[in-house]
Amino acid sequence: MSNKSIELKIKGMHCAGCVGTIERALNQVEGVEKAVVNLTLEKARVAGEVRVDQLIQAIENTGYGAEHIEQLEISPEDRPDENLNRSKHQMVFAWVATTIIMLWMIPNWISGIMWPSETLYIYGMIGLSVIVLVFPGRETLKSAWRSAIHFSPNMDVLIALGSLACLVTGGLKATGMNIHSFAGIAGMIMAFHLTGRYIEAKARGRSSQAIKRLMSFGAKNAIILKEGKGIEVAVSSIEVGDIMMVKPGEKIPTDGLIIKGESAVDESIATGESLPVHKSQGDNVIGATINLDGSIEVEATKIGKDTFISQMAKLVEEAQTTKIPIQAFADRVTAIFVPIVLGLATVTFTAWRMSPEFMQSGMAVFVNIFPWVNLDASPATMAIFSAVAVLVIACPCALGLATPTALMVGSGKGAENGILIRNGAAIQRMNEVTTVVFDKTGTLTEGKPKVIQVKQLSAIGENDLIRMAASIEKHSTHPLGAAIVQLANEKQIGLDEVSDVQASAGKGMTGKIGSAVIKVGSAGFVGFNGEINETGSHVFIAVDNTVYGVFILADEMKDNAGETIQSLKLQNIKTVILTGDKKEAAHILADQIGIDEIYAEVLPEDKTHIIKSLQDKGEIVCMLGDGINDAPAIAQADVGVAMGTGTDIAMETGDIILVKGDLLKLNQTFSLAKKTFQKIRQNLFWASIYNLIAIPLAIFGVLHPVLAEAAMALSSINVVGNSNRLRRGSL
Repeated sequence: MSNKSIELKIKGMHCAGCVGTIERALNQVEGVEKAVVNLTLEKARVAGEVRVDQLIQAIENTGYGAEHIEQLEISPEDRPDENLNRSKHQMVFAWVATTIIMLWMIPNWISGIMWPSETLYIYGMIGLSVIVLVFPGRETLKSAWRSAIHFSPNMDVLIALGSLACLVTGGLKATGMNIHSFAGIAGMIMAFHLTGRYIEAKARGRSSQAIKRLMSFGAKNAIILKEGKGIEVAVSSIEVGDIMMVKPGEKIPTDGLIIKGESAVDESIATGESLPVHKSQGDNVIGATINLDGSIEVEATKIGKDTFISQMAKLVEEAQTTKIPIQAFADRVTAIFVPIVLGLATVTFTAWRMSPEFMQSGMAVFVNIFPWVNLDASPATMAIFSAVAVLVIACPCALGLATPTALMVGSGKGAENGILIRNGAAIQRMNEVTTVVFDKTGTLTEGKPKVIQVKQLSAIGENDLIRMAASIEKHSTHPLGAAIVQLANEKQIGLDEVSDVQASAGKGMTGKIGSAVIKVGSAGFVGFNGEINETGSHVFIAVDNTVYGVFILADEMKDNAGETIQSLKLQNIKTVILTGDKKEAAHILADQIGIDEIYAEVLPEDKTHIIKSLQDKGEIVCMLGDGINDAPAIAQADVGVAMGTGTDIAMETGDIILVKGDLLKLNQTFSLAKKTFQKIRQNLFWASIYNLIAIPLAIFGVLHPVLAEAAMALSSINVVGNSNRLRRGSL
């Protein structure tokens, strides 16, 4: 028993109706809290206290197959390509026979002649259509039978009934009944159905390429150093602690820590960062990124499913299996669509038999528009003709694909640009955001102090102050001291030898340079009694008890913070700082970049209450943060965004993760959400309009069953193709 998420690979799904059937079956299993099925990924994700075998049994009872997925395993050679090849072969086989049917029908279409005789023509149509239905169409018929006997009819039931009904007319005609034979149309319907399924599957495959690309970018082999010698091994054989040798131009095999050497690394696949990143000893590197110009030795720290790329792919897939609020409409429709269509086909057949005059009056409007509209056809012929058209044209597939395909492409596009969407519902909510709340430290600022001014309090030069202070502080681990040492390194100032170094916790450092006693620390520590008006943290330096200068340090604002805030203002989105830092520091930053509202000196537990108070005022809140104390506020917000440079707990809480912690990615996230949601609405609109227009035409005998089946296939292809347009262009 487990309350963790369980993933299942589903076999035999072809349409949105299949999704609804499987979801209902899974949600009825005792212990299941929530089950979500994704047609495009052919997977189900189940949460709750339940055994895997119970879930598989529930799926098999509905006529489908399932197997447990232990972990995310995707490669370019995965089974979806096998399924696609099989679909292609079925389509080609069907069209070989269907082409013969269509060529044989030409004389009948032109002059009404059944060549070489009526009997041979009818039996020939029946025989060729049976070949199409029994061989390439076998899976469709089997699926229809399984779903029918389990009282969960899917789209295959409609196609099977339509095809078989056409086949039956051939048999009735052969017995001498006064009815038109549609036997040849049975094969044509199945051929168009299989064509639509193949093209749709191919388009869906393109929609899911983001995950495949992520998982396929990794290196296949690695050089492991053993006793000073390099041994080539498969990446899957690497263990944590192994030392890898990575030469220029090679991919880094797995996540690790550089223990020797330095290089520039291309991290674009992982973070969306276009420029190479300099890496040296002590820096972490990501598996699958490319070492550009220097040999490095890397200690493996994460392997397999724990690597950054694997976790990234998992987050993308999780986003693609979530459902967003706007999808509820499509789910309600597809859940009852097939039974409604079966009812409509029955009503259509009955209406043409009982009231042919009324039905013909509706049909007459289109007699001069569509050449196949025949007012002279018998009521029995039109009853079957129209009922078959209703069966094959009504399609919930386009509605069911409208949201997941757009969400899949959108989340994949985000991952390629360093934006990880953990919760697909955030895509819709991002379009409704009215207020963005920023944590200050590590979000709007770099999160580490930097010397912004060196103030001389005596005649000694600035570089001398830096040299002496840095020489002392290089023995300290305090972040303010590290900032002074960094300043010396940036200015290429050489440091002095220091003796008798002593640290006073929370106060400062003391040491000797030659015979001079140097103190670096707080005002009280060095004995400074004056005033310093500059805002920031103050670190004083005294030589032989005489204060010579003060270093003014501040948490540096991120370069693109101002640009991000201005972009939000242009979208009429209110901006807020929510920080535990001092009011003075918060106000200075807010004034610099134009933040609208400030909450400073806030305790971690109060951050959640402030987010809640904003929501109570009607605001839709997006919260950005990077630390542990931000996690509750991120969870409370309508959309939580975690900075990828922050702690794991904040990233676990966030609906969206900005991999590099780049604030400009927030603007791209809003753009991505807008474009993705726009595609979802377009898809839902066209899928709905298609059914609203096509079904009435089919009822009145205006739409030919073959064209109806072609139109049904095109509606799904159009939805998937429209979603795939998201892949083009920049965010």
